[in-house]
Amino acid sequence: MTIATEAQPGIFTVGLTGGIGSGKSTVAREFESRGICVVDTDAIAHELTAPGGAAMPAIVASFGAAMALPNGALDRPSMRKRVFDDPQAKLTLEGILHPLIRTESLRRLTQAQSPYAMLVVPLLLETGVWQQACDRLLVIDCAEETQIQRVMSRNGMSREEVQRIMATQIGRQLRLAAATEIIDNDGSPDTLSPRIDAIHRQYLLAAKKP
Repeated sequence: MTIATEAQPGIFTVGLTGGIGSGKSTVAREFESRGICVVDTDAIAHELTAPGGAAMPAIVASFGAAMALPNGALDRPSMRKRVFDDPQAKLTLEGILHPLIRTESLRRLTQAQSPYAMLVVPLLLETGVWQQACDRLLVIDCAEETQIQRVMSRNGMSREEVQRIMATQIGRQLRLAAATEIIDNDGSPDTLSPRIDAIHRQYLLAAKKP
């Protein structure tokens, strides 16, 4: 069992990452359905920027009331454009959100009751701060064109917008090289379950080792 520290939550932790549109959420739900505690940093970020979210007062103070919708939630499209156009704005937003996300993620991991926990971080490798909290790294992979088509269909973005996001993420080959396990998610979701079962068994065994 991993010893808990400020950086390491104390439970055997699998980091899950992948490029935008790779299918991280789909895979995470599969593990959750097998009784695994899943801590999703994107979901936490949405909670923090929802109406009444803990990050909203600091965001409004830094960026102005125009960045909040009438219900008090973050205007995500406007903020997305702002941080793409202004690197300093991106740093400011990260300075507000990242400490809150990290604190809440580690709190949830330390309270996990499953044999191991899964930490979903889209930019796990890009930021570098989460790797020390993970015992294994599961990368969800697919072709870049698959990513583009999925995100265009899901979010209504243009090809250029998706490619701009992809350009901010670590390259596919570097992501694959860092993985301890890889799931190829280019095909139908129906093919995922047997592969996830096999990896789940690996993690159950690994989590039992002293």
